[in-house]
Amino acid sequence: MNAFPAAPLGNDLDLPHIRPSEIEQQPPIPQRLVEIHGWGRAAGAMSHLHGIESVADAVSALRSSAGRGVTPRGLGRSYGDAAQNSGGATLDLTHLDKILAVDVAAEPATVTVQAGVSIDTLMKALLPFGLWVPVLPGTRQVTIGGAIAADVHGKNHHTQGSFGNHVRSLDLLTPDGSVRTLTRPTGGSWEGLDDDGRLFWTTIGGMGLTGAIVAAVVELQRVETAYFTVDTDRCSDIDDLMARMSEGDEDYNYSVAWFDAVTRGKHMGRAVLTRGDKARLSQLEPKQRRDPLKFAAPSFGTIPEVFPNRMVNKLTAKAFSEFWYRKAPQHRVGELQNITQFFHPLDIVAEWNRLYGPNGFLQYQFAVPFDQPETFKRCFEMIVTSGHLSCLNVLKRFGPGNLSPLSFPMPGWTLTVDLPIEPGLDRLCDALDEEVVGAGGRVYLAKDSRLTAQRFRQMYPRLDDFLSVRNAVDPQHLFSSDLARRLEI
Repeated sequence: MNAFPAAPLGNDLDLPHIRPSEIEQQPPIPQRLVEIHGWGRAAGAMSHLHGIESVADAVSALRSSAGRGVTPRGLGRSYGDAAQNSGGATLDLTHLDKILAVDVAAEPATVTVQAGVSIDTLMKALLPFGLWVPVLPGTRQVTIGGAIAADVHGKNHHTQGSFGNHVRSLDLLTPDGSVRTLTRPTGGSWEGLDDDGRLFWTTIGGMGLTGAIVAAVVELQRVETAYFTVDTDRCSDIDDLMARMSEGDEDYNYSVAWFDAVTRGKHMGRAVLTRGDKARLSQLEPKQRRDPLKFAAPSFGTIPEVFPNRMVNKLTAKAFSEFWYRKAPQHRVGELQNITQFFHPLDIVAEWNRLYGPNGFLQYQFAVPFDQPETFKRCFEMIVTSGHLSCLNVLKRFGPGNLSPLSFPMPGWTLTVDLPIEPGLDRLCDALDEEVVGAGGRVYLAKDSRLTAQRFRQMYPRLDDFLSVRNAVDPQHLFSSDLARRLEI
């Protein structure tokens, strides 16, 4: 641990506190009119893309934002229109990609990064020194700025919460051209927060609508190895799965289930449940102990742009679901798995979203409270019997949420399905929305591309808390997006 360099890993943080009057003095930066879409590739948008190399570049881009405003963008892993800005300006922040400093003496240890650093880059830099990013979404190809703006969650929300819970502070470029450093407040209630505290929590999960996150200090965890001890169980149906998770999840830091969304009848909802914890050095095999912090991230190349629509059909979906269920052991305890195996199997191939063809797909993720199991199972059955097919299906349990008004996680069940864009999908999603709203649940904005403003307000009862802060920091709504306009935020 002490081998970590004491000096910063990159240049000093470029955060000039530029006065509003200086915005006009910044030289214009190059821009391109390009088509931008979310990871679902369902609905693209033409936008003026600005390559941001510094905070000064971002300030300069604010000049061209009249009318449609500006939208911050990272690696484009929001599935819908959260990082799209039709006819406006989009700030490509991926070149703000320096790891600036690591404080290993702190408890917990912290890392200071620019917002364009990806979780993949951060993990590869930190893991050799026994440092671990506390919350990992389903892909490492997410920027730190994006992880904060969407308040991403992982398999350990029931024990560690979402990404925003581990942000010590963040630097936010606001519409007046200044950069505000916001430190996570210690208060435990919204009413007890001052203006900076409310802006901090509104930016967490705020989908880039309070400004552009340009840097952050993130708390880290310490690990002995890059491996995990994993227990696997095959579950016979949805009731068996939910019972096992309810009874045993608290014994593990990480828990997730893949479920079959094709098979009907008595085995509807059969699943593979995997739960695990970080492996200690003493638990590794002798060969693995030679390099216990090795980052295993194999790559099998990039999916080409050749696949037609309807690649996910009854034949392929049934074959995949049967294979994925049968390949898992009936019951296995203490298997050692690496990061890619346990967390990010889809990262093995780049651009896997192309498998859905030109029409793209919709990822629908919702959460409902624990006291609504029948609603949850009814939504599940609606998906399975709808005729719309999904192969990549995930079920998790959430723990307590945080103070962010728009953060998605809430105590309860959350389900995710990937549905190819086909006729009738809108009717299925509208029916699911109605069930979710009736149960006091919500859908995830980072995955959404079709929710109505009315349903959004019903799902997020603290919207007014968000709007009061956003309207104060950005009364002209300079920072906007297609999602914001669709949801009338």
